[in-house]
Amino acid sequence: MKIQVLGSGCRTCKNLYEITKKAAAELKLETEVEYITGSEGTQKIIELGAMSSPVLAIDDKIVMTGFTPDLEKIKAAIQKGIPK
Repeated sequence: MKIQVLGSGCRTCKNLYEITKKAAAELKLETEVEYITGSEGTQKIIELGAMSSPVLAIDDKIVMTGFTPDLEKIKAAIQKGIPK
């Protein structure tokens, strides 16, 4: 499983990355959360078809766009995106 936080590198993107790492750890996932920013992050967002950032993606599928500081909502988005 590949978990990615994509964004421009702004504070909001960084916050989503930090909370996503915490969520993955609490869910005891054996995966690293990748943080892709700048032009590479923006290009990836466009490739996935998102219209806003930051983006939380699992295995190149968007599970969340925008930002919420709610750890439980991020955990729910990750769980929903995990392939069965």
